Amino acid sequence: MRNLTTIFFFVFLLITPSCKNIRERGLFGKKARALEMLKAEQDSVRVADSLKRIENRLKAIEEARLDSIILAEAEKAAFEALNKYNIVVGSFVTPEYAQSWAEEYRKQGYDAKVIKMTDSRFELVVAESYDRFSKALKRLNQFQDTVDIDTWLYIQK
Repeated sequence: MRNLTTIFFFVFLLITPSCKNIRERGLFGKKARALEMLKAEQDSVRVADSLKRIENRLKAIEEARLDSIILAEAEKAAFEALNKYNIVVGSFVTPEYAQSWAEEYRKQGYDAKVIKMTDSRFELVVAESYDRFSKALKRLNQFQDTVDIDTWLYIQK
């Protein structure tokens, strides 16, 4: 009988699954799979959040870069306008007239622009600008001879 019990015990061990198989297939296995799925979902959310933070940081850096470019261009334009010798082809109190007159000179091929006269309400239409007085004076004489005799030189400080 003892041999029969021992054989029955060995057969029982061979037939029944191990504890690991019971855990994986039974109630404990479902909880483990659900827990693994939750951990995987948390990891994917964590990665998505990290990517979103990086994307927002890159967007902020790009906006700051664009803002600094715009600021630099504005400062450059302001600097270029300072200490320049401008050949003026018209002065107007009405901004629309100034823009219209500048457009006429642009059609002729000049890089015409409208600048505000210092301490005045007049807007000046400038056909050309120079950094040096000698160049501006020479060009002014040519301009008066060939384009418009009424042009004059405005020195912006």
